[in-house]
Amino acid sequence: MSELISCFLPCRKGSERVPRKNIKPFANFANGLIQVKLKQLLACRLVDNIFVSSDDDEILAYAAGLNEARIVLHERDGFLASSQTSTDALVGHAHSLISEGHILWTHVTSPFISENIYEEIIRCYQKNLDENYDSLMTTTELHGFLWQGGKPLNYDRMLEKWPRTQTLEPVHEVNSGVFLASAEIYRSDNDRIGSRPYLYKLNKLISSDIDWPEDFALAECMVEKGLVRI
Repeated sequence: MSELISCFLPCRKGSERVPRKNIKPFANFANGLIQVKLKQLLACRLVDNIFVSSDDDEILAYAAGLNEARIVLHERDGFLASSQTSTDALVGHAHSLISEGHILWTHVTSPFISENIYEEIIRCYQKNLDENYDSLMTTTELHGFLWQGGKPLNYDRMLEKWPRTQTLEPVHEVNSGVFLASAEIYRSDNDRIGSRPYLYKLNKLISSDIDWPEDFALAECMVEKGLVRI
């Protein structure tokens, strides 16, 4: 199998919560989150190609204007760019663009995953393919009191009603920063992870995902305060 690492970067135009979210000015970047993310991915030495899939002419024009041979542009069909489009449908779309090697699926809405972190993640993935893992996804560990269906998820109140949070069994929240798997898994499993994914932990700041207006504002504040670097 090819060892190529190709990035799949989906950038839908019609953000309903934050209009023009992917390309509106962010921190000191005039072209916003797409500018940040392409800068990071182009600086990552282990990423061979970057497939930008978008229905946004503004995003496609910006990416084309960089004149980078590693960037491959795809004008996404409308039925794959709706708020109703399922992630399962995008899995098939990603594989139609990248049919060999390994697919690193990431988002512009994770602006604090830097080129160095991408390299660490890719090296971790490559190492763990030899340790019976078949894929990787980034997670954030939750150490709080988690309930579902009227009962605790991660502790037993029959043993201790309020254990110390430091001793609670952590629950992993998928933060959608990175999914990394072979194109073969996309083909055979119709999924962006396999049956045995390695869970790569990111801290809360690095894993910040911009989905709501307050997320956008908080992320800019973190940059301005020097809590994160992009």
